[in-house]
Amino acid sequence: MTARGRSQSSVKSPAPAAGPEQKLLQAYIGHLTHERRLSAHTAKNYRRDIEALMAMAGDTPAGALRTHDIRRYIAQLHGKGLDGRSLARMLSAWRGFYRYLARDHGCKHNPCVGIRAPKSAKRLPHALSPDEARQLVEIEDGDALAVRDKAMLELFYSSGLRLAELTGLAPGDINFADATVRVTGKGGKTRIVPVGSHAAKALRAWLAERSAMAHVDDDALFVTRHGRRLGQRAIQTRVQQRALKQGVAARVHPHMLRHSFASHVLQSSSDLRAVQEMLGHSSISTTQVYTQLDFQHLAKIYDAAHPRARRKEK
Repeated sequence: MTARGRSQSSVKSPAPAAGPEQKLLQAYIGHLTHERRLSAHTAKNYRRDIEALMAMAGDTPAGALRTHDIRRYIAQLHGKGLDGRSLARMLSAWRGFYRYLARDHGCKHNPCVGIRAPKSAKRLPHALSPDEARQLVEIEDGDALAVRDKAMLELFYSSGLRLAELTGLAPGDINFADATVRVTGKGGKTRIVPVGSHAAKALRAWLAERSAMAHVDDDALFVTRHGRRLGQRAIQTRVQQRALKQGVAARVHPHMLRHSFASHVLQSSSDLRAVQEMLGHSSISTTQVYTQLDFQHLAKIYDAAHPRARRKEK
């Protein structure tokens, strides 16, 4: 092959232009990110669910799909093993996509309206016991990263934050005078959440270490050893590693600390509305699941302590 031939063959062909359906999806993701201000993680989940719809539709445009098509797709996905929770999430993503198409692209029919996902058994969130939570956060003095990890764990457990909320914090969001943290949650909504005394002490210690690590142009509260914002995946890994190091048997993830916060506050106060506000739940029904965890805790105490609850030994 001549040099000219090799040169021509090494030139990559341009990527095929996105079709009209992909352009609609891209515009919708932009709407979610810039108008509704959803996190990149949430927008990614929406994209995945809508791409699944488009893959099943094949060459049929989204605007041409009808209710019987959507029912068939849900049945197919259910037959492949997707549970009711996953299918409900997908249907919610599809409905939102069609609402956007109706608003901005003249789509006159939402084929997802009136369709419900198959019911699946309710799964209660896993929560640590108070002793396990205490064991997890009691990190002995160590290097700067140990100080940072202790502050993260204490704040997760003290204030019930979501992972994305914690990664989005800046030092200025912590108000030590009021013992609160300003959190930006789902949909860009801001709320003020209390910070416990142990978490405040850990945060003060971390801020003293952070000042020597963080880059001047990075306003993240929690940073890496190189001074850059600590990402969600890295925090998940650190939480799991710390749990193992602290001897906690459960497989701990950041959301488990949020569950533990809600469950333990309800065990102490029974103030469902206050917990709803602190968690940033838009619906009280979302918070009510923790009352079931509370009941389980009380049932265990009853079974262990009440003389008439114990089974007779044979």
